[in-house]
Amino acid sequence: MPSAPRHQAPAGPVTAVLLLLGAWLAFGGGPVHAADDTDALRNPHPYALRLPPSRPLSVMALLGRRLFHDPSLSASGRLACASCHDPARAFGPPGERAVVLGGADSSAAGDRAVPSLEYLYRQPAFTIGPDIDNGTDAPVNLGQQAQAASQQTRSLKSALTPQAAATNLVPQGGLFWDGRVNTLQQQAGGPLFNPAEMASTPAAALAVLEAHYASDLKLLFGPNVLNDPRLALDEAMFAIGRYQIESPEFHPFSSKFDAWLAGRARFTPAEARGYELFNDPDKGNCAACHLDQPTADGQPPLFTDFQYEALGVPRNAAIPANRDPHYYDLGVCGPYRTDLRDQHQYCGMFLTPTLRNVATRKVFFHNGVYHSLRDVLEWYVYRDLQPARFYPRDAAGHVVKYDDLPPAYRMNVDTMDAPFNRHPGDAPPLSERDIADVIAFLGTLTDGYRTPSVQPGGGAGRVAP
Repeated sequence: MPSAPRHQAPAGPVTAVLLLLGAWLAFGGGPVHAADDTDALRNPHPYALRLPPSRPLSVMALLGRRLFHDPSLSASGRLACASCHDPARAFGPPGERAVVLGGADSSAAGDRAVPSLEYLYRQPAFTIGPDIDNGTDAPVNLGQQAQAASQQTRSLKSALTPQAAATNLVPQGGLFWDGRVNTLQQQAGGPLFNPAEMASTPAAALAVLEAHYASDLKLLFGPNVLNDPRLALDEAMFAIGRYQIESPEFHPFSSKFDAWLAGRARFTPAEARGYELFNDPDKGNCAACHLDQPTADGQPPLFTDFQYEALGVPRNAAIPANRDPHYYDLGVCGPYRTDLRDQHQYCGMFLTPTLRNVATRKVFFHNGVYHSLRDVLEWYVYRDLQPARFYPRDAAGHVVKYDDLPPAYRMNVDTMDAPFNRHPGDAPPLSERDIADVIAFLGTLTDGYRTPSVQPGGGAGRVAP
C-alpha cells in the first residue's frame, strides 16, 4: 500500500526566503543588485552550522584509504572501490552507464545503479517504524556506525504483523538501495565478493592482504590477525568504513547551499524560485522526502528522510537482467534482500538517496533509467499526466504504467503525494521554467563552492573549506 502523504510545511530559512521572494516578485520581480555578487537573495537568518570535526585521519582510516583505492583486491586487478565510487563524481558512478561493468573479466553487468557513498556517516540502521516527519534527521554519533548492526532497538519480526502493516509502518535507514546492511564495514564487503563487481573470493582477498598489508594489519589488530581469514577480512572492511566516516571527502558540506545557510552566499533569483518550488507541498514537494532543514542541534541537512518509496520508474532495457521478462528488482523485497520477501506491501520500495551533489550524476534512480536532471523532473511532473511518454503499450495498445513491477505490486506505487497526485487532464504541477528553476536550485547542492567575497551583514555561520 502507498505510504501516507508526507507533506512538509516550509519552516526556518525556507519561510524567510519565501517571504523575501514573494515581496521581490510583488514589486515586479526585477533584479536585486548586489555590490559583491550576482543578482541574488541571502538567507536572512543564517545558521552557525555544526559540521563534522576536521582531524587528521587515524591510522585505521589511512589503511582504509589505501584499500579503497586498491584495484588488486578485485579478480580482474582493475576495479577498486574508487572505480565505481569515483571521488571526482561525489563518490558516485564515473560515467553514464546504467550499471557498471565488473567481474573477473570486466564484462559482467550489475543490476542496479551505483549510489553515492557521500553523506552516509549519519545514516541510521535499518528498521521499520511509524512514518514520523519532524523535519529533521536523528544525528548518529560517528562511533556508532561501526556498531549499528548490534544497536537495533526494534524487532522486525514483531513489527511485521498484519496489524502493524495496516498502521503505515515504513522501512527506514540502512545501506544499499534496499537497506540490507547497517554499517559501512558491511557495505564495503558487498561489492568485494559480488561476481558482477569486484568478484573476489575470501582466499584471493586474504592473499592480497598478506602480500601488501600484513604489517599494517598486525600493527592494528595484533600479530595473529592473518591466522584467522574471516577476522582479517572483517578488519580490512572495518578500516574502509573508518576512512569513509573520518575523511571530510565523504561529507564536506561545502556547497553553495551550505554557504547560503550560513549567510555567506546569495541565491540567484532562479535558485530562490527553485528553492520555493522544492518546498511547495503542491508543486515540487521535493522536501517531503528530501529534508532540507538543519537538525535541531545545527547539523546541515542531508536531503533525505532515510525512508523507502515505490515510485514506479520505467523498466530499463539497458540492464541485461531485464531481458528476462520474469525478472523484477523488488528493492526491499529482493532479490538481494531476502528477509522481507514476504512483506508484499514493501515490494518496489527503494531508499530515498541524498540529493547532495545530485547535479554531478549522470545516472538516476535504482535502475539508472534516466541520465539528466531534466529527464528526472519531467518524469516526476508527467508520470501520471502523460504516461505514454514513459511506459510501453501492451498488445491491446494500453499503456502499461509502472512496468518495472509485477501487476500485483503496482498498488504500492505512490499516487498520493504531490506531484504524483495528478491525473490526465490536470495542469502540470511544474511549468518548463519551474523545472529549470528547480534544477538551478539543485545545482546549489554541489560541493566545492567558493564564496566570492565576504557578504556584508553575513551571519556567524561557517562553511567547510
